[in-house]
Amino acid sequence: MVTFFQYLISGLSAGSLYALVALGIVLIYRSTRILNFAHGDKATVGTFVAFTLLSRDLPFYLALPISLVFGALLAMFFYFAIIVPAQRRDATILGQITITVGLSMVLQGALLFFWGTESQIMPFPLSDTKIWTVGPFYFNQLSIGTFLVGISGSILLYFLIQKTRLGLAMKATSENLAAAQTLGIPTRTVLATSWGLAALFGVLAGMFLAPALILDPFFMLEPFLKGFSGAILGGLNSLVGAVVGGLIIGIVENLSGGYISLEFKNTVPFLIIILVLLVRPEGLFGKEFKERI
Repeated sequence: MVTFFQYLISGLSAGSLYALVALGIVLIYRSTRILNFAHGDKATVGTFVAFTLLSRDLPFYLALPISLVFGALLAMFFYFAIIVPAQRRDATILGQITITVGLSMVLQGALLFFWGTESQIMPFPLSDTKIWTVGPFYFNQLSIGTFLVGISGSILLYFLIQKTRLGLAMKATSENLAAAQTLGIPTRTVLATSWGLAALFGVLAGMFLAPALILDPFFMLEPFLKGFSGAILGGLNSLVGAVVGGLIIGIVENLSGGYISLEFKNTVPFLIIILVLLVRPEGLFGKEFKERI
């Protein structure tokens, strides 16, 4: 039983970051109906910016906000420079999704050009070797920080969407773009903000994942796929579902890795995607899809 709870705790820690990734995917899908396949790569760029700043001895409390803002501005620039012109030319949803795939490849090339192919160790104030024990359970400093950041970020975004004027504008824009424009809501700015927030949470997840992984230009591929699985599981139009889905993915993959095999661990998200799409395509908390892609 102790082993089970230890796997559960580790799964919650990982799942809280998958939830942040899933939230970014859901934010963009809710607002524009686009599945952003460059989400993980934008997070990687922001994480490498943080790596560069920390490697040059900039304090973490400065490197963190600079990297988050950089990631958000990059995403907003992409939205205004590429997505908006594509929409003005009546690009289909599938066409816009394809654009994000192309951007993903461009960003990967830029990462390889500026930072090379060598794996890096992320300088970080939290350590995964500093262990605390509570009875039969043990916790490392990084996993505790990861869980707190993931859950705090999810709660913060929930209150931002539910309790602020910006959040109400985002909800109105995602539900009925034409009606929101009629009410005088600056929909382009609101949509760009959604893209920026999504990237910000992606970079935040990347910065806390990097110390536990090998930092290279492709290190966010698996976390992105697991976050995507969490978004599918919870429902692509549900923020609560994104959090629950991300946590479930983290827990299930850790339990399967511990009790079955580590090789099987990374196949779990894909099995979940297949099962959910077969049984309940809208996800656990999502509304029925209105569009087919």
